[in-house]
Amino acid sequence: MPHLDTPQSCCRFGLAHCDMTPPVGIYHRMWGAATHDRATGVHRPLTATALVFQRLDGATSPENEQVLVAVDHCLLWANEMDVLHHAICQTMGLAVEQVVVTFSHTHAAGLMGRERIHLPGGELIPPYLEKLATQLSGIIQEAQRAPQSVTICYTTGRCSLAAHRDFWDAESGQIVCGFNPNTPADDGVLIARVTDARDKLVATVVNYACHPTTLAWENTLISPDYPGALREIVQEATGAPCVFVQGASGDLGPREGFVGDPAVADRNGRQLGYAVLAALESLPPPRTRFKYSGPVISGATLGAWSHVPLDPAILQQKSRWRCRRWTIPLPYRPELRTPEQTQVELAHWQADEKAAQLAGNLVQARDCHAMVERMTRWLTRIAVLPPGPTFPLPVTLWQMGDAVWLAVEGEHYTFLQSKLRATFPGVPILLATLANGSRCSYLPTADAYGKGIYQESIAVLASGCLESLVEAIEKQIHEWFLEP
Repeated sequence: MPHLDTPQSCCRFGLAHCDMTPPVGIYHRMWGAATHDRATGVHRPLTATALVFQRLDGATSPENEQVLVAVDHCLLWANEMDVLHHAICQTMGLAVEQVVVTFSHTHAAGLMGRERIHLPGGELIPPYLEKLATQLSGIIQEAQRAPQSVTICYTTGRCSLAAHRDFWDAESGQIVCGFNPNTPADDGVLIARVTDARDKLVATVVNYACHPTTLAWENTLISPDYPGALREIVQEATGAPCVFVQGASGDLGPREGFVGDPAVADRNGRQLGYAVLAALESLPPPRTRFKYSGPVISGATLGAWSHVPLDPAILQQKSRWRCRRWTIPLPYRPELRTPEQTQVELAHWQADEKAAQLAGNLVQARDCHAMVERMTRWLTRIAVLPPGPTFPLPVTLWQMGDAVWLAVEGEHYTFLQSKLRATFPGVPILLATLANGSRCSYLPTADAYGKGIYQESIAVLASGCLESLVEAIEKQIHEWFLEP
């Protein structure tokens, strides 16, 4: 009989979360255009959530367990990320490749780099990072303590919060990073509903691609940006935790952003939250299919459908588990700026900033300081790049039943998710970017190079790398789903 199947995964699952809000007064100057250093307060708390996935049969090995930790920060630099990652794995006795820390990418949480210790509020960064490692280890341990058998059902909603953000400013003759109303954006929001053996909701995972850049240089408050209100809306309606996972948002940002008003961030979050709730209502009961049951004679001859339990053989397919973790070598761009060149540019902008300050030109001094910040960040980034002609980009891919979960380092243009989902229609692909940081910075599409776009200007990898990455991931997924 005709039927409609909902993609589902059956596995063992554990979840735990904590409040990891930094102290007020910590160094907070994330934006080059900002004029403040310390956080003056908290808009909403920052949270971290540990998700533990295991094979349904309980087989224990690094290949049969994956830990995903969703953290409310923009990202951590490579050195800070390595220290945090190794501290977690050593404490928990886990293999490094088993643990993926992914970031919501909020730009209002502060910049937690140890190179900022000498700046106002920077002295609070080291103790905060040490505490963060302890907290993340604690929630992973809690999530591992009592994993339960769950069914994960997937659906896709739509939300117009995200907009394309490579905008041609005809008056100034340049492409700026801001709302572009002339180019469509990926509005898909992938939702994973996790329920236990009694069909009680355990968690909702929301995978959406949109830079959390509502709050910008005028904001002085610690904030998760729009994911905070998103989670509040969904959790209040469902009574279960809501976890936000950032998608491929390199060229996407909120239509209304770069403001200092937290109310705008909350409004953006509610927009996404209501879209999630609407999509959740479309999901059927777990472990069922929607099946045509035949004609019913009434005033008209009606066609009746009903939700029926899945056969045991089909349920067994939903519990299939496969995991692969590997690196994909991607070439560096040949014109990569060297540390020596960057030091010269840094000295130039520092001199210009000082001159503007002496002249009382505050706007010019602010703009120069933004360039000083840009050069400083570039030095931090290239100092830790692996040697050689290529960058080994880590990829974690695991299949659970009908779905694929993907975690990949870096900030990717939305082409990554849109191409994969178009290639595998009907297969939920939940994509976590900024996985364990972003040493490689942005991965724009090949056609974005050479146009003066900000994301391309700070990319360390060559044109075409994003397309090569997609091709490699597609090949692996093809092998899995073409197998008997």
